[in-house]
Amino acid sequence: MKDAALLKEAEKSFSGFLETQSLKLTSQRRTILGQAIEARGHFSADRLLDLSKKKDPTISKATVYRTLALLKESKILEEQDFGDGRKVYERALGHRHHDHFICIRCGKIIEFENDEIEKLQDTEAAKCRFKVVYHSLKLFGFCQSCS
Repeated sequence: MKDAALLKEAEKSFSGFLETQSLKLTSQRRTILGQAIEARGHFSADRLLDLSKKKDPTISKATVYRTLALLKESKILEEQDFGDGRKVYERALGHRHHDHFICIRCGKIIEFENDEIEKLQDTEAAKCRFKVVYHSLKLFGFCQSCS
């Protein structure tokens, strides 16, 4: 999906979500949303603040954090913790589900998709009569450069 179409879909989805919370899609929220959608890969709240302030210098850190919480709740972004205590975000909307390898030496993150792992998780959940709502698989080790 092209960035412009994805941004339009994100704005529509986020606006609808905000209405359910009796909130509005303000210009600052729109700017933060746009920067989050355009960001590639994983990004921190501080990185999103820097990107957003380039578009609108009046955006505060508090506004970014509040908007991140709303973007996460609306399923537009996913929050990740790769074991170092820092939270990072990545686009969920228009992005296929994937899992992560994380290098514990250099911090490199490698995304991967594997249908067999997904099927195995579903099979195990069914055996345990467990309904999975969402999941995040993170495997920690050493990348090729660090091993």
